[in-house]
Amino acid sequence: MDQPKKFYLTTPIYYANSRPHVGSAYTTIVCDVIARYKRMCGYEVAYLTGTDEHGVNIERAAEKLGIPPAELVDRNQKIFRELWKLLGIQYTHFVRTTSTEHARAVQTLIRRTLKRTPQAIYKAKYEGRYCIYDNLYVSDSPEPADCQICGRPAELISEENYFFRLSAYQDKLLALYRDRPEFVQPDFRLNEVKSFVEAGLKDVSISRKSIKWGIPWPDDPEHVFYVWYDALTSYMSGIGYGQGPDGDASPEFKSLWPADLHMIGKEIIRFHAVYWPAFLMAAELPLPEKIFAHGWLLFEQEKMSKSKGNIAYPEPIVKAFDELTGAKVGNDALRYYLLREVIFGQDGNFSREALITRYNADLANGLGNLASRVLTMIEKYQDGIIAAPGKVIDFGPGFTETHQKVLKSYGRLEFSSAVGEIWATIASTDFYLTNTKPWDDSQTASERATILYRSAAAVRFICVLAYPVIPDATQKVWEQLGQHGKLADVRIDQLKWGDLQPGTKIGKPSAVFPRIDKEEAMERIEAMENEIRNPATPITVPAGTGSAATAGTAPAAGTAKITIEDFAKVELRVGVVKSAERIPNADKLLKVMVDIGDEVRQVLAGIATAYAPEDLVGRKVVVVTNLAPRKMRGLESNGMLLAASAGAEGKPVLCTFAEEIAPGSKVK
Repeated sequence: MDQPKKFYLTTPIYYANSRPHVGSAYTTIVCDVIARYKRMCGYEVAYLTGTDEHGVNIERAAEKLGIPPAELVDRNQKIFRELWKLLGIQYTHFVRTTSTEHARAVQTLIRRTLKRTPQAIYKAKYEGRYCIYDNLYVSDSPEPADCQICGRPAELISEENYFFRLSAYQDKLLALYRDRPEFVQPDFRLNEVKSFVEAGLKDVSISRKSIKWGIPWPDDPEHVFYVWYDALTSYMSGIGYGQGPDGDASPEFKSLWPADLHMIGKEIIRFHAVYWPAFLMAAELPLPEKIFAHGWLLFEQEKMSKSKGNIAYPEPIVKAFDELTGAKVGNDALRYYLLREVIFGQDGNFSREALITRYNADLANGLGNLASRVLTMIEKYQDGIIAAPGKVIDFGPGFTETHQKVLKSYGRLEFSSAVGEIWATIASTDFYLTNTKPWDDSQTASERATILYRSAAAVRFICVLAYPVIPDATQKVWEQLGQHGKLADVRIDQLKWGDLQPGTKIGKPSAVFPRIDKEEAMERIEAMENEIRNPATPITVPAGTGSAATAGTAPAAGTAKITIEDFAKVELRVGVVKSAERIPNADKLLKVMVDIGDEVRQVLAGIATAYAPEDLVGRKVVVVTNLAPRKMRGLESNGMLLAASAGAEGKPVLCTFAEEIAPGSKVK
């Protein structure tokens, strides 16, 4: 029996100094889609991700927190693992660069290089500018310079380092790009890399002496490895390089290397398409088959950046959708939006509003509605049994054409095209139902059986094709169709029209994508994101409000007590409303300008269903004035109005004063 084909793909390993945002989750989700698709094509897939845990940035962040670097990276790698679990990421290998196995692999690689190509490594003094945030040598001059990636001022470094003779590999790299044009994708990224190399390569420092948080250089422990030499080696250490009986490579490494695909963001293409192949050439090891550099997810028209404060996090999106619908839909909603909305390889815009719109239009009204219609009619008219078609109509050619287009698009990493083809089939099946009217009393049992069999077979077909992108919902529909086993085990490349067996008993139909209220979802997501950004904030904003209202229920027994010192951290002051106005397309939010004595603050409050703007002017309110600013609907809120929650519907009732009191007075 033939052994299954192997496919090894990797995400970049993520720097363990910050929480992953939607941009970093995008790469991991894309790789998960690829992994699921390849498994459905019969491949044995190895999928590696992990955390990059060394470098001066980690060292300084830990020092600022007053904890050892090891404690910081232990904490942060757990955040990554928990997020990938929430997003259903089916990786097979997780590498940490602080592991003993990884350190052994890095030292094995440099020893191999020194043995095979000793002239590639030399010791010299480095003086230049270095960005600690992107671990990038910015210039070889002491003159001030900004990082090309993040724009921050680079730091001056002057020390003795080990260097890699990158300049000796210019011609070899250009020959690689010429002979293997598929090595860097998309094509325009290959052109960027070629232009960079043609302009001339400088040798690169691959060790640091001024920091200690890193992997020691063999036989010279005063030096630690440059974090990129360290991090890139993780693609090999994670599958057993340096772990074999001969100290070089394990059987697993030998069976999987070279990697079939390194998936990266465009900002790190130089490290992967120039440094990495040169390091491997010097070690006389095979190069990866392909490096694909995708574009950025832009938020508010800029690359997501913690320093700019324009970050969207995936957890609030997934959790808000799950909570508001009472179903596990958040993961599929995020995956679908990212794969459908963005042309893979190019920059794309991320928008919470567009995500919610896509969810309601394409998932709830599209696939969810189609599956519900078909299954409900089978239950109503055929006692829940998929009847044999009354007459033979060959719908196969149209579906076969769609099948081939989808496979071709998946294979080319053209995810938006693949999803577009699948949703065109959803639309055409909906149109078919509307035209044939199986609910019409004029239909004979035979005619109705033909229509419903064709429609159910289409839904089954759609489930298989869409599974890599939206695995949770398609598995639910699959089971409602009475299909057995896991969709993950179905061979997508061998899918045929007509495999739906007549006589199949369907499961109980239920909505897989309940509709969601856009404003309520926006407020819930924004509130959760602010909790992530400001974890020490003593008061959180409940869903559906812009004020500190309760959720309409009494505190549960056993609620944790706070000390008077905790309460003293909250600054409450009297405010007088100077003006109020509604926010366009937000039914619950008002923009309120409040005089708090020494300034007038803009506060966004979710009280529009209880108060008309004109009725608020002159009213005295209680304002939380030391709450961290947050953005809602593109506007900044600098404070919070205190309110109670009345009645079963939780109507907000503002806290106010009967006596005269000056604005700015403290509330104790």
